[in-house]
Amino acid sequence: METQTYTTKSEDETIELGRKFAENLKKGDVVLFYGDIGVGKTEFIKGICKYFNVEEIVTSPTFTIINQYNGTKDGENIAIYHIDLYRVKEKKELLEIGFEECLYSADAIKLVEWAENSFEIVKFVNYRISIKADFENVNERLIEIASEN
Repeated sequence: METQTYTTKSEDETIELGRKFAENLKKGDVVLFYGDIGVGKTEFIKGICKYFNVEEIVTSPTFTIINQYNGTKDGENIAIYHIDLYRVKEKKELLEIGFEECLYSADAIKLVEWAENSFEIVKFVNYRISIKADFENVNERLIEIASEN
């Protein structure tokens, strides 16, 4: 496992880092996100979606759990599943909404916020991204990207 650490100093820098990170993503990839509420997980995902030319408004699917975005790269359509497990309390909930089927879809990129609430359903991961706020520098974020490829 290779880990890289970055520091961003604004929302725009976090979005840009997400955009650069997306250059390595491909269909089938699973990316797990960890971090407290409000640290910038969704901003990072906005950058990923920006790279893939997503036209929809990217918001955290806190209440719907799964958003699907339509992206493109080099003229090829790419589905992106943005999954937010913040409100999930039981494994049964994930099974009922088809989380497992979504997660293992080979033709989509899966971005999972609050991955610690996945009840160990996730068996294969390409990247783990941890985002932490710096309480002394309000806009600064420490972002660790671990590649498990």
